[in-house]
Amino acid sequence: MKLLLDFFPIILFFAAFKLSGIYVATAVAMLATLLQIGWLYRKNGQVEPMHWVSLFVIAVFGGATLLTQDETFIKWKPTILYWLMGGALLLGHFVLKRNFLRQLMGSQLSLPDGVWRTLMLSWSAFFAAMGLLNLWVAYEFDTDTWVNFKLFGGMGLMVLFVIAQAIFLSRHVQTEEPTQSPPEP
Repeated sequence: MKLLLDFFPIILFFAAFKLSGIYVATAVAMLATLLQIGWLYRKNGQVEPMHWVSLFVIAVFGGATLLTQDETFIKWKPTILYWLMGGALLLGHFVLKRNFLRQLMGSQLSLPDGVWRTLMLSWSAFFAAMGLLNLWVAYEFDTDTWVNFKLFGGMGLMVLFVIAQAIFLSRHVQTEEPTQSPPEP
């Protein structure tokens, strides 16, 4: 359910684009993101920082798209989000001396410090590459191709990356040793 909610604005953007074009789709994505924030707040009593960042970025870049009637701004939105996420991971590591992935997932995974660092760096590199790839598709192809890439290409690459991460992590996950029961008399 959480995954569907996270992709709710993207799916509605895609559908609205196919039905009514980029400007209607941009307005729909802005409204969907606002509704997503409202739902999350109502359900959980709080909203994760990344959702607030997403709302801010869609408001700024979507608003600029609608005000100027220039689709370039909305095409930059995924890149900005990717780079903000990757940048936050790097800022946490190099400036704040904290691994945000470890803070987020540390209660679910037991990994050596070096593996947490590799994981954080690989996600940062992935976000940087996805931002560049988004810009390449946005500038080298038509808007219809970019919208298709945004939904299918972006999600597909994310799934492949997560699978690759899972394979990498499977070799490093530390399992707890079972406690030995005293011998029975």
